Amino acid sequence: MDAFDVVVCGGGTAGAAAAIASARVGASTLVIEQLGMLGGTQTGGWVTPLMPNYLGAHKLSRGLNLEILREQTALQPAGDLEHGDDWYDPVALALVLDRLAIQAGVTCLFNATLIEVRTSGGISLGTRGRPRHEILDAVEIAARGGRRWIEGKCFIDATGDGELSALAGAELMSGNAAGEHQPMTLRFAMGNLDLEALREGAAEILRVNTADYVEAGVFEAKEGVLGPRVNEAIEEGILAPDDLGYFQFFSVNGRPGELAFNAPRIAGLDPLDPFQMSRAYQVGRAKIFRIANFVRAKLPGCAQGYISAIAPLMGIRESRRVVGDYVLTEDDHQSCRKFDDAVARNRYPVDIHLKEGADYRKFPPGEWHDIPYRSLVVRGLDNLWVAGRCLSADFVAQSAVRIQPVCRATGEAAGIAAALCAARGVGARELPYGDLAARLDLSVPEGG
Repeated sequence: MDAFDVVVCGGGTAGAAAAIASARVGASTLVIEQLGMLGGTQTGGWVTPLMPNYLGAHKLSRGLNLEILREQTALQPAGDLEHGDDWYDPVALALVLDRLAIQAGVTCLFNATLIEVRTSGGISLGTRGRPRHEILDAVEIAARGGRRWIEGKCFIDATGDGELSALAGAELMSGNAAGEHQPMTLRFAMGNLDLEALREGAAEILRVNTADYVEAGVFEAKEGVLGPRVNEAIEEGILAPDDLGYFQFFSVNGRPGELAFNAPRIAGLDPLDPFQMSRAYQVGRAKIFRIANFVRAKLPGCAQGYISAIAPLMGIRESRRVVGDYVLTEDDHQSCRKFDDAVARNRYPVDIHLKEGADYRKFPPGEWHDIPYRSLVVRGLDNLWVAGRCLSADFVAQSAVRIQPVCRATGEAAGIAAALCAARGVGARELPYGDLAARLDLSVPEGG
C-alpha cells in the first residue's frame, strides 16, 4: 500500500495550492486528480480570469496566490492593465502549476477517481484527551492499472463536491433552503477574432476596452446593452430563448485574437446526479454552437471566428458543502466579520446566479471579511480538512468565497495545517493557531 504524510483529494484550484503548500513544509504529499492536469476549473474548466479580491492595488489573497500570478506573468507578460495578471491563459497555467508542484516535491496522480475510504474510531491523534473523533486512515482510488489503497496521516478534501468527506461520513450541506443549486456553465473560447474591430464597433457593450484587453458582461443578456442584438438573434432563430442569460466574455492573456466566454447558463440540472450532469454537457455543447453563431452574426470583427476550445470540465458553482467546526454565514459576510483564527480574507461580493438574473451584494468601501480556520476543519474527523468551494459555509456565504484567489488561500492554509499536524502527530484541533498563522500572509494595507 502506498503511504504519504498528506493526501490531497482533488488537484483543482484549492487542491493544487494545498499540495504545494504541504510539500513545502516538508510533508510527503500526494495529490489525486480526476483530470490529466492540476488547476481544476482554472485549467480544465476555462474559468478565466480571476475574480477580484483586493483593496485598491492590494490583493487580499496573498502567499501562494501571488506566487502563481508572478510565475504565470513571467511566462506570459500581462501588459499595463491594473490587475492584468488576473487575466490568464488556462493552458499556460497548467504548466505553471506543474512547475511549482514538481519544485515542491509533490507526487501527482492524474486520471484517478476516489471510490472508497477507511476510517477508524479513537481519541484524537494527540494526547490531550479530546472527545472521540473518527480518523481517516486510507482512500481507495481507481486509476490506470486498477484499484489501489493509499494510506495517509492527514487528508484534505479539495474535490469541489465534498466527495472525500461524503465517503468519510461527514455532515454535509447542499443547495439553498429549497435544495436548489446555482446554474452551471460549460465555458468555451473563440479564436480568429478581430478584437480591434470589436473595440471600435461595439464599444457600448464593453466594460474594459483597451489595446490589451476587452471585457463585457451582463446579468441578463436579453436586457441592457446587449439586449437588442440578443433579441434580434432570437427572432431570427440564431439563438433559442434560453441560450443566453448571464453572459460575459474576456480577452485572454497570451492568446491574441481570442475571447473566453462565461456562458452558457445551464439551469435546472443537479450537479450531484451523474445522469443529469451528463445531460448538462450535451445541453451546454448545443448552446455553445448557437452562441458562437450569434457572436459571428451580431458582434463586429467576429464573422470569421470559430470555437477554439470547449472546457472538458463543467463549471459548477455549488454542489455539496462540508460542515466544519464553524459554518461561515451570510451574516459573517454582510457584517464584514473578522475572526481570531483567520486563514483567508475576502471582499468578493455575494454572487448567486439564478435561473434569471443574480443576487449580487457588494462590500462597503475598504472592508472585507475573514474565513476562520474552523471552517476548514471537518466536524467529527480528526485528520481531515476541507478547502475550496466545498468548505464549511452556508449557501449565501459560499457564493462569495468560491472564487479562485480565495480557494487558493484556503487550500494553502489547509495544506500547511495538514503538514504540520502530520509531522507532530496531532489532530487538526490541536495545532496552535499561531504556528499556522506564522506561515500565512494575511496582511492588509496600512490603516485597513
